Amino acid sequence: MAHVVMLKHPKTGIMKKGFFGFSWTTLFFGGFPAIFRGDLVIGLVFIVLQLLTWGFAGLVWAFIYNKSYTTKLIEQGYELDDHPSVESRARAKLGVVAPVSTPATALV
Repeated sequence: MAHVVMLKHPKTGIMKKGFFGFSWTTLFFGGFPAIFRGDLVIGLVFIVLQLLTWGFAGLVWAFIYNKSYTTKLIEQGYELDDHPSVESRARAKLGVVAPVSTPATALV
């Protein structure tokens, strides 16, 4: 089951929803969730793959897509901005390392 984690871009302040876990919407609706999230090319390619594989690609992609989408947002500069328990689960599932905070005395 997919879980939502909020992401925030530190420079612009734009908030987006990130997802991790199995994507039921991708399983049932194919490439349309990707298209609605702004991944037009990925969504269209996925629809073609699903047609060519008689739907089997949908089962495989449902396990992969949420992590792929959220990781792409993190690579664009978005940072996790949610409750600490949600962030820790998201980091574990996405393979994202927590930022290292330096003590204030170390900066002097």
